[in-house]
Amino acid sequence: MASLSFLTGERAVVALFIARIVFSVPQALLAESLSLSLLSLLALSVEISVDASSSVSLPHFFKTRPGASSGIFLGAVTLPGLMVSKLIQMSRGVSLNQSGSEELENLQLLYWVTSASCYTVLAYLCFIFYHQSDRKNCATSCCSLSCIVLYFGVFSVSFAVKSHSGWYTAAILLWLFSHGFAAVKLIQNILRTFPACASIGEALLVTVGLVIYFGDMLACTAAKSHGYFTVSKVVTVPYGIQRNEVSVIIQGLIIGLLLFPMLFKYVLQILEWVSLASSRDTADNHIRRSFVFYISLACVLIIAVPSWMQLVQDFHVHPFLWVLDFVLSEPLKRLSLCIYWLVVIYVSVIRFYNISKSSKIERILLRKYYHLMAVSMFVPALILQPKFLDLAFGAALAVFLMLEIIRIWRIWPLGQLVHQFMNAFTDHRDTDLLIVSHFSLLLGCALPIWLSSGFNDRPLAPFAGILSLGIGDTMASVVGYKYGVLRWSKTGKKTIEGTAAGITSVLAACFILLPLLATTRYVQALMQNWFSLLFAVTISGLLEAYTAQLDNAFIPLVFYSFLCL
Repeated sequence: MASLSFLTGERAVVALFIARIVFSVPQALLAESLSLSLLSLLALSVEISVDASSSVSLPHFFKTRPGASSGIFLGAVTLPGLMVSKLIQMSRGVSLNQSGSEELENLQLLYWVTSASCYTVLAYLCFIFYHQSDRKNCATSCCSLSCIVLYFGVFSVSFAVKSHSGWYTAAILLWLFSHGFAAVKLIQNILRTFPACASIGEALLVTVGLVIYFGDMLACTAAKSHGYFTVSKVVTVPYGIQRNEVSVIIQGLIIGLLLFPMLFKYVLQILEWVSLASSRDTADNHIRRSFVFYISLACVLIIAVPSWMQLVQDFHVHPFLWVLDFVLSEPLKRLSLCIYWLVVIYVSVIRFYNISKSSKIERILLRKYYHLMAVSMFVPALILQPKFLDLAFGAALAVFLMLEIIRIWRIWPLGQLVHQFMNAFTDHRDTDLLIVSHFSLLLGCALPIWLSSGFNDRPLAPFAGILSLGIGDTMASVVGYKYGVLRWSKTGKKTIEGTAAGITSVLAACFILLPLLATTRYVQALMQNWFSLLFAVTISGLLEAYTAQLDNAFIPLVFYSFLCL
């Protein structure tokens, strides 16, 4: 019975997710398949150890989100599993001569960077929990150490078979180690700067994603600054995503805004040292600090970020002028789409905000209306203007980041207003310190679309986030709340009726979309292999039912990984 206590619904679903990917891997990707299997075994071992000893060692280091399991297994395998799915998809493109072998090699390097970051964080967790736990589990420790050693062996053999020079392999190892070290430092800062805001698995997912994104930015900057010599070729990769003006603009904006709080903090410290920010009048000092904030933000967005964009991409004009020209290149379609979005947002936000203040409707149902709003906004744009939607997602994410920074720092005059407004739509996973629900919904819809740029032979894949969150999650919540009787567990709120409704609605939406997106030949092939789509939708629905993690972050990536296969 003790062993059965380790078999939870979430772990079983994640294991099926990994098994589906591993058994789909072609022989050419055997090394990646083996390393993913080892990573899964290590992550499961660490999660079992952490959950078993959390009352002893976890609070000493990190204060995680109350009511959530550690989520290490799911958080550690989601991005590496997604990368292997992309590798399988890219290998099909190479075999069909629709994609180059260099893109496949670049994507393979990205997979090793991703998995190495996860392995390093897991090794760090193994270390701290082993040394802090009163009960030393030698079997778990040996299993963890064996997985780490075998992973290093698989990586070494993989690159040795490719006949790379020793210097090249050493440079790759250094590149992987730098990502792993950065991941460890970043997850420490995230969990300590935002206590009780995330589980370890959620923090791990965010950490690895940010490390990859920053690593890409640094590699690209180094290559453009110093030329394409041997070292830059090792680390400069497009990471399987075609680099164009839109992706550069999005990357510059997002990274600039993520780095801005540190810059603003240092500016305030400098002003305090020179006594420019000191004042007996607290209100006056607060307004002065806000003035410095807006000036600093303007300098970053107007000068620093565009300078980096022009360094890595030949825009010929200021990047923001390029954006204006891009929008006006098809004024009727794109401006009409902007007006449609603004009308939908204005009407929905005003109506739902008033309802949230005066109605007794459950907040969880009120939040699901925003999921439906996302469907009405994004589906037409994804079908008619996908490239413009890429840019719009980036702009929306930048606005969300700016508003959250303003809210956290309580910047006059918007800080308190934004805080009051956002509190109307929060749930148990949000705190006053950090509100993440709107970020997870936006990124859950945007990431599958961004990841589908370049070669994509699966027309449903870009819709993974919109289908799983906008339709599946919404129907599961509404039906489960109103009609649900049979619960998946005695302590949980998720119902079998809600999960069945979510799965059925996503399948129905897929069959409606397919004739609009795909060729007749592809639709016929999918109908002959309908079980793969049913399996993907079902496993994603079960993950929503069982997981205690932030489902908006994980479910779209898992569903996208399935659709790529």
